Amino acid sequence: MIKKINRKYFFYLAISFLLVKFSFAQDTTHLSLSTIFQKIESSYPEIQMYEAKIKSIQAQSEGAKSWMPPSASFGIDRFPYDFMMLKSKDDPMNQAGFMFSVEQMIPNPTKLSSKQNYINSLSSVQQNNAEWTKNILRSRAKFFYYQRYVAEKKLKITKENMNLLNLFIGTAEERYKYNQSDLNTIYKAQAKLQDLKNMQSMLLSEISESNIGLNILMNRDLQILFSIDTLILLHNYEKFTIDTSALKRNDIASVESSIQSMKLNQTWMGSSKKPDFGIKVQHMQMLGMPNQFSVMGMVTIPIVPWSAKMYKSDIKSMGFDIDAMQKEKETMKLMAMQMIREKLIMLKYEKEQLLNYENEIIPAYQKNMEASLISYKQNTGSFFILLDAWDMILMKQMEYLNKLNTVLKLEAEYEYEIEKK
Repeated sequence: MIKKINRKYFFYLAISFLLVKFSFAQDTTHLSLSTIFQKIESSYPEIQMYEAKIKSIQAQSEGAKSWMPPSASFGIDRFPYDFMMLKSKDDPMNQAGFMFSVEQMIPNPTKLSSKQNYINSLSSVQQNNAEWTKNILRSRAKFFYYQRYVAEKKLKITKENMNLLNLFIGTAEERYKYNQSDLNTIYKAQAKLQDLKNMQSMLLSEISESNIGLNILMNRDLQILFSIDTLILLHNYEKFTIDTSALKRNDIASVESSIQSMKLNQTWMGSSKKPDFGIKVQHMQMLGMPNQFSVMGMVTIPIVPWSAKMYKSDIKSMGFDIDAMQKEKETMKLMAMQMIREKLIMLKYEKEQLLNYENEIIPAYQKNMEASLISYKQNTGSFFILLDAWDMILMKQMEYLNKLNTVLKLEAEYEYEIEKK
């Protein structure tokens, strides 16, 4: 019965192993994290959206100093209702004629310069937004990259432990023939083997999920396979201090750019109190008297109370908006300082736990398993104790990798907060 179950298991194990091997054999392209960043920044649609917006603003700026088009008019002037009077060439009452006029408004140069400065400032806001979006996308890419990195390490440990457990089970079955092993412990070991099989499937799912996430960020076919770095070095961020007062993040810079843009808009609105000029030329083609012409200059008077109220209220409103954005910027700085310090503190203690796993916990459990294995080989220990020792070392190895994943993601979150490129 035991051999039958074992052979059935070995069949499924072999199939699973071949599938895993085949899937990784297709990883013909190696992508480092920096390469993925480059692909994201060059192909992700949202980044391209900001680039299009900046080009749109630049195109709009080119026409900021344009004048209003001239207007032309044509009509009849001073025609009498009694058309018979038109035949009287010498009649002073015959003042009828055809009128042609051209009118051109000449905007105040200060207004045009203020308008162009305001439009140009909008591109800085979009550029800051684009850079912050890149930071968000880099953070997402790190999440998927580190998830796959840890999952692959877990998968490697899982495969090694499956092979080791198979060896233990085979040895225990042989000893069972001579009443040197417990049947219930063998069944327990076989159940553990099936648990590892489920764990393997779960890890393959995580790897697939990470691949899909990274391919989406790189804006390419979701099924493309690739390999990643097999070694990622941790940083020592927790050992350094950062001057949060000099923090330069593009989301905060975007608000600052918006403030400057609003001030330029305020200046543009303030220029509304300056007059515009215009010129109007008229030609009268007379029917009963010599032809005539007129040239008129025009000037607007925006300082009159019923007109000034409009731009004065807009300037006042923008002043309140600027104050609100200043407070928003200060709040964002405070929140960023809080998050940075929190991440550094968390990194410090998580790193301590990680090092404790590396230097103390795992080596101690490794020695425990080695001692149990020696006792089992010498027939002074039981398979139950060996299986328990194996289970504990496996659990601690997985806990270590979970802790490693936590540290990597904390570093990614810290890099997100300081916008490290």
